[in-house]
Formats: sequence, C-alpha cells, structure tokens
Amino acid sequence: MKEKLSAIRQEYHHRSLDEKSIDKDPFRQLETWLSDAIDAGLPEPNAMILSTISKKGGPSSRVVLLKGLSKEGLIFYTNYHSRKASELKAMPEASVVLFWPSLERQVRVEGKVAAVEPGMSDRYFAERPRNSQIGAWASPQSEVIPGREFLEERYKSFEMKFAGDKVKRPPHWGGYRLSPASFEFWQGAPGRLHDRLVFESTDGIWAIKRLAP
Repeated sequence: MKEKLSAIRQEYHHRSLDEKSIDKDPFRQLETWLSDAIDAGLPEPNAMILSTISKKGGPSSRVVLLKGLSKEGLIFYTNYHSRKASELKAMPEASVVLFWPSLERQVRVEGKVAAVEPGMSDRYFAERPRNSQIGAWASPQSEVIPGREFLEERYKSFEMKFAGDKVKRPPHWGGYRLSPASFEFWQGAPGRLHDRLVFESTDGIWAIKRLAP
C-alpha cells in the first residue's frame, strides 16, 4: 500500500453535540441529521450498514438503503428469501449504522425487526424504476448461481413476461421495519474526544446518557 493504514488520521473539528442542543426526540434528531446529509449533497445519504445474527451466532453485515422513517421505526426493503431475511426470521433483532464522514457524524440504532404491512410494500414497489422491479423477480438473492449470464437470462425472461403490463410486487419481496430500542448519536471532536449521546427507551420514555469516546 502507498500509505500505511496506521498513519492515516483525520482531525475532527466541524461541530459539537451536547445534551442541551440535541433534540429530546431521537426520531426528530435522526431526521435532522438525514436532512443535513441530503442538503450537503452527499452520495447515498440514506445508506446504512445492517447487522444481523448469522445461523452460527456470529455477526452478518451489509449495506441497505433507508427508505422510510417514522415514530414506528426505520424501513428498508429486500428479498424475503435473502440471507438477511433468513437471519431476521431466526433472530428478529438487528442494528444499523449510518455514517456521514464529511459531516463527522454517525448514528447507531438497535431494535427489533418485523416485516411491514403488504400494502406498504406494494406502494413502495410501485414507485421503483421498472428495471428494478424486474430485477426483484429475476434475482434469487443470496443463492449460488452459475454465472452472470444466468442472471441476465432470467432478467430477459421476466422482461418478456411483463411486456406491456405493470410489474407486480413479487410475494418474496418487501419491507422490514426496525423498531428502535436505542439510538446513539456520534459527533466527531478534536483530540478524539468525540461526543456520544445515547437514547434508551423505558416504557416509551427516552432517557439520554453520555458515553466516553
């Protein structure tokens, strides 16, 4: 490597975060930071790392896109036959991390996960580009396939199947909602004395705690 990993450093200095300035509602605070990331023109501002528990009991992570946010939770969509779906079925708990390096911010959310109502999945699927809709039918997500050509041929076959018609949502594709039990808001600060504020819910009431960096 041209540069040693141990020598890579970045000093954080943009902003601070304290108990007085943070919104007492963690959902509103997350909305504010998401809006800041969108307004800053960051690429994929809604990308988040989703971590689940594998069948062997270890961590399993991948990047998904946050597609909905409300008091009920954070929503993302996927194939219900995928590895992540299988892991969520066995252990319906997960954590997500959103990271915006240029804003020196990170959010961690942990909670229980459940499939959203079919009608919500139908409405979101109808908004997707047609090629993404067909791709949802074509891809046997997480399964071993013989090659790229196999996938392209499946895509062509479904493209022909739906020619001239609307593409309906596959029954094996839809959304999940992560209902938060905790939030952690992280703001980079000089000297690695970062600000970390955690929200934890007890009977629907959010308590704020500060963690050492």
